[in-house]
Amino acid sequence: MNRIKIVAIVFLLILSLSAAYPAFASVCRNYDVDDRLHQHHQICIISINRSAKNYWEYRAAVSVDGVKRPTEVYNCRERVKVQDNGTILPFEQKDPGEMICSFFNSSRR
Repeated sequence: MNRIKIVAIVFLLILSLSAAYPAFASVCRNYDVDDRLHQHHQICIISINRSAKNYWEYRAAVSVDGVKRPTEVYNCRERVKVQDNGTILPFEQKDPGEMICSFFNSSRR
């Protein structure tokens, strides 16, 4: 009886250690905004999902300099982002949308 308990504990230990857990990592890049003033921003992609219907659109949550932004839809074909309230804004220079579109090689052909 004691031997069965030991085998069961060892089996459960091996089973729990063999499980693969998802990795939580973010992709970050540093962008120089103004070389003369030595200003730069760190942009990190926290989560990202590609649209199944429109392959050029990504729904992503990003952080800029450690400040998390709300999830937005980045349209790499039109070079615009759509905020949660429906506001459509064009990409700015060194915008997180540029990083998302260039990093994932979206259609800009």
